[in-house]
Amino acid sequence: MTLKIGFTGTGYISKIHAAAARVQPDTELVAVVNHRPESMAAFAAEYSIPRQYSTVAELLQEGGVDTLVVSTPNYLHAPETIAALEAGIHVMVEKPMAMNAAEAEAMLEASQKSGALLMVAHCWRFDPEVLWLKEQVDRGRLGKIIRTKGYGVHANWGPGGWFTQKKFAGGGALADMGIHALDTARFLLGDPQPVSVYARIGTHYKDFDVDDTGVIWVNWDNGAVSYLESGWWQPHMDGPEAATQLYGTAGFGQIFPTRLLLPQAERNKVEQIDPGFPLVRDPHCPQSMYDTQMAYFLECIRTGRAPSPGVAEGLLNMRVVDAAYRSAETGEVVKL
Repeated sequence: MTLKIGFTGTGYISKIHAAAARVQPDTELVAVVNHRPESMAAFAAEYSIPRQYSTVAELLQEGGVDTLVVSTPNYLHAPETIAALEAGIHVMVEKPMAMNAAEAEAMLEASQKSGALLMVAHCWRFDPEVLWLKEQVDRGRLGKIIRTKGYGVHANWGPGGWFTQKKFAGGGALADMGIHALDTARFLLGDPQPVSVYARIGTHYKDFDVDDTGVIWVNWDNGAVSYLESGWWQPHMDGPEAATQLYGTAGFGQIFPTRLLLPQAERNKVEQIDPGFPLVRDPHCPQSMYDTQMAYFLECIRTGRAPSPGVAEGLLNMRVVDAAYRSAETGEVVKL
């Protein structure tokens, strides 16, 4: 079965998804949506896409699409996704899946009512190094995980445009980068439920109405606690995007660089397990990761399997993000 794919948004990440879709078997890139004709024409030419529309409504009215990849600014994620789902179109939406948890819940309801699949593009669940560490955790090599550290930080750099405007983005560095650290930690922990959130979030490096700095603590129902950093324009970062450290009762594991440290019975002796990944990746976010993500999404459509990360994972992340912003405003722990 050939799947006909449409795209809304023509920016950097939409190009990554289009490149991923183009190399999949039995797919056809048929449509693109954008309010800027010049950008849309260039995108259509680059990926040999025949149909162009100024709105998702126009695309849906004409039909002929099986799935839509939503890579627009955050404020459009919910309305565009819901419109497609209600039309029976399967959707992969970029992270964060919405402006807030309330919008995410409406997206969940639309997917449930229509039966169309909704996947949230939490890409690090498809990275080989993340999957290797997840396998070690699942095998019990680290024992019970007590705490994690994770990073979603840009050092000496940050985005511009709609990313830095609350009315378009909803949040700043936490919604943009911290959510990578959050989802990666939760995935490695086996997707526990959050119990409470405490956060200190602010804007300290640039003049805009969203956050550029955040420190978040999440307590999980399996007893683990996650410490997460988010930021743009930070003077230093302890690890690249989605870098995560796991502290277990039987050892230590981390990604970027990826390894295990397992204490031995002999005093002061530690076994280091090196899986052979490079110490520094270039690029850190390879196209192959997005290719794997797209292949998984299309396979879910063909088999009718609910994707993971799906609505449940994306919605839970939005609830934690919302709780972090509430905690930062009140100075109090927010219980979930």
